[in-house]
Amino acid sequence: MQATANPGFAGFAEQDFDAMSVPGLEGRMEAIVGQVRPKLHLLGDALAPVIARLTGEQTFPHVARHARRSVNPPDDTWVAWSPSARGYKAFPHFQIGLWSTHLFIQFAIIYECPNKTVFAERAARELASIRASVPPHYVWSKDHMVPSGLIHGELTDEELEALFRRLGSVKAAELTCGVHIRRGDPLLGSGDALLRKAESVFATLLPLYKMAQP
Repeated sequence: MQATANPGFAGFAEQDFDAMSVPGLEGRMEAIVGQVRPKLHLLGDALAPVIARLTGEQTFPHVARHARRSVNPPDDTWVAWSPSARGYKAFPHFQIGLWSTHLFIQFAIIYECPNKTVFAERAARELASIRASVPPHYVWSKDHMVPSGLIHGELTDEELEALFRRLGSVKAAELTCGVHIRRGDPLLGSGDALLRKAESVFATLLPLYKMAQP
């Protein structure tokens, strides 16, 4: 694995996770913009060439803006990468983000993506290879607005297949898969180590990404 260039990213601190529980929309957005968002931009720039190398596509980072929020503050924030400079939601993509409790590094395919059904059908057919290639501690989620998820190693084949079938049959369905790193984990405080971890996770999840292509 090639070394990842680090343009000043120093990792995440306790204050970054605290920002995600500041009361009120205005206060939390101020904390996110001042505390967390600069680090997400650094992550985006550092990992864009890594993802481009893995996928063979030009890659653009997109940091969540939460522009539609008018009352409720966001419970998580993230950076996502896609092959389009205009956005990421219509594409299968990789993302890294924070809740107040943990950081996630994951592959995501959300309801705006027109390739949802393609991925769902392929994933159901490739159930055995997905079962074998995704590490047991990785976490699946069918709702990106919920911090918890389903542990890969604890799912039966029937439960895993049901996630794929739901993605293909329910219009608003989505699916993510990746790792959760609890706040306080020493890994989070080292920018270089976290970048290497992200590259490793993305490489592990690359078969899912490729399976989601048209």
